[in-house]
Amino acid sequence: MKEELGWLKVVFAVAVALDASLVAWLAQNYDTASRVMMAAGLIAALALAAIVVLVNRRAYFRLEDLEDL
Repeated sequence: MKEELGWLKVVFAVAVALDASLVAWLAQNYDTASRVMMAAGLIAALALAAIVVLVNRRAYFRLEDLEDL
């Protein structure tokens, strides 16, 4: 279970870094990028944000399970 928590930390960190980078790109290029690129970037940013939330929730559930042992 501790190994799974370690992997969840890695996935969480990667997803947060990707999401922050994508949001920064969207903010810097909102006036020059095409509408298709902006829409795809927005959808990807929202999907990554959802992944961050899901990984965070899974990690907290695993922590609770670990405390019960």
